[in-house]
This record gives sequence, C-alpha cells and structure tokens, in this order.
Amino acid sequence: MKLLVTTRCDDRIKHISDISHPIIKEYASRIGADFMIMDHEPPSDSGDNRPHYRILKHYDLHDSYDRILHLDTDTLLSPKCPNLFDVVPYDKIGTIYEDKGSRRVPRLNTILEALRKFGFIGWYGGYINTGVILSSKCHKDIFQSIDGEYWTGFGSDDVLLGYQINKLGHQVHELPFQFNHMTMFSHPWNNNANRFDSHIIHYAGRGTFEEGPTNKVEQMRLDYQRWYK
Repeated sequence: MKLLVTTRCDDRIKHISDISHPIIKEYASRIGADFMIMDHEPPSDSGDNRPHYRILKHYDLHDSYDRILHLDTDTLLSPKCPNLFDVVPYDKIGTIYEDKGSRRVPRLNTILEALRKFGFIGWYGGYINTGVILSSKCHKDIFQSIDGEYWTGFGSDDVLLGYQINKLGHQVHELPFQFNHMTMFSHPWNNNANRFDSHIIHYAGRGTFEEGPTNKVEQMRLDYQRWYK
C-alpha cells in the first residue's frame, strides 16, 4: 500500500510552513507515507486569492498512490497524533463536517447555493472541510471540476469536493472534531472543547482561539511552544 501526505504551500506562507511542515513531515515518516508540498498553479481561482484548488492534483497523484492524506499547512499535529490511515476505512473518505453549531445554517445555505448552480442531487447536509481529508484510489474522481466548472463562492474546494462526493455516491467516514479542531469546536455549543485534547488543531480563517494572539501565526507559534517545548 503506497501512502502519501500532501499539503498546499508556497513562499507566500513560509512564516506558517516554517512552524508546521517539520511536524507534518515527521508524521508522514512515522506512519510510512511519502510527503509532498503542492505549490503548483491551481486549475482555477478559488475566489479568495488563495490556491485551494491545488488539492485537485490528487486526481493524478492517485495513479501512483493508493491512499492520500491532505493536511493544510495551517495545522498543528499533536506529538501523539494517531495514524489516520488506520482510523479511516479504505473504501471511505475521511473528513469532518462543519455544518454544526453556529455554522449549521450558513453552511447549509452554501450547500443550497451550490445545488442551484450545479444541479440538485439530494445533498442535504454534510459540509466537509478539506483542511484534513483522506481519500483512496477509488475516490480519485472527486478531484475534478464539475462538468468543467468550479465553485468560486464561499468554501471553494470544500464545496466542490462535497458536491462531488455526494454526486458520485461515495461514503464518508465522519471523523471526530479532534482530527480537525477549528475555533468553531471550542465554542459553547461544543462545551468549549479544549483544543489541546485534540489530535490536530486547524487555524482556519482568523485562527485565534484566545485573547492575546492577533492572528493565526501568533497563535500557532504559541501553541507550538505549548505542545513541543
């Protein structure tokens, strides 16, 4: 079984990758996977000046790799993060859903907007986040445009891949939030969960969990010191 861990990055976010990439690279080595930084020009603009659609390279990469785990560069893995290839069954896509808590209605509205653009397919919920996503060779068909079109509204690749998963009938292994702990999961609706009890912290968006840090980079540096020093 040939395994790969990917991340999306270029020199524009080197201040972030300097923190996270050594950890991700070590994790890949520990679980017996190759490591790849995807820095190519994406096939489409994401609508927010960020190259999210680099992840569609997984379509070609799955010709060489049986399973691929993608971790966004703005993630930190705990020193004892479990092997996600052991957690997610081969025939299912591993990801979390973020249409929950205070984000439920906004994310469901985004799904509805996508259905209006691409066609209604019975996708009623299950808004994925590609900051952490695991796929197998049998899922390679999700990593392509929808009849030549891309979603460039809010969510970009999250929405496109979510649509493809449902359109093509793939099953999802919903990961617990501890494998993609964004700020939303530390809110009261989720009992103010402590991010340091999770396996992967994802500093998506503004990415600050507490007072003091003014941006995600400051928060990541602080949390790195707490976990690794």
